[in-house]
Amino acid sequence: MAGDGVESLYPFLYAGQADLDAVLEEVRRSTAEKAAEAVALRATVAEREADRLAACAGAMARSFAGGGKLLAFGNGGSSTDAQDVVTTFMHPGGGGARPLPAISLTSDVAVVTALSNDVGFEVVFARQVAAWGRPGDVAMGLSTSGGSANVLRAFEEASRRGLLTVGLAGYDGGKMAEADTIDHLFVVPSSSVHRIQEAQTTVYHVLWELTQQALTEIGDQPSSGG
Repeated sequence: MAGDGVESLYPFLYAGQADLDAVLEEVRRSTAEKAAEAVALRATVAEREADRLAACAGAMARSFAGGGKLLAFGNGGSSTDAQDVVTTFMHPGGGGARPLPAISLTSDVAVVTALSNDVGFEVVFARQVAAWGRPGDVAMGLSTSGGSANVLRAFEEASRRGLLTVGLAGYDGGKMAEADTIDHLFVVPSSSVHRIQEAQTTVYHVLWELTQQALTEIGDQPSSGG
């Protein structure tokens, strides 16, 4: 039952405790525990991936400097993250950061539903990559499991068309870790979807910041699109 799942996550709410202070203390402990897990996981990813993040950001900067754009995609919560990626790159919010051209392939409901209905859900991103993508662009796909079929199909299309491909996955990387179509793959080693997405958010914000720094070093104002 649905209630059983909630109870397993928050057992202190279902323990019949009459002592409000005890309940609040358990809430505090649970919150602190989850926050510590999130911080530790981010630190693990940062330590393990520091050099690779810098290398990826350098490649992304060269793409933008050459007139390329970013295409971002994912399903469910990863769809929301893909939209956040695009907002971050396009609207950095001041501080001297450069707005960079980016498109979310999850945002056009008409296109996504048309392709799903007429062809199949597995092509909703690949067909858009085929339409929008140009050699030198960046394709960034997010998947907590690393096994989303439509994300993998999009990487295949992007690789075939000469795009720089960047993947964010969780668990052990899943099928994304086995694919030869992803130039830069960052795996968050966790089995918790919540912790994975929290760490992935940090990864793509770090990529954005490092890309901005790399563009400054390149010293070439990127064009508005390609």
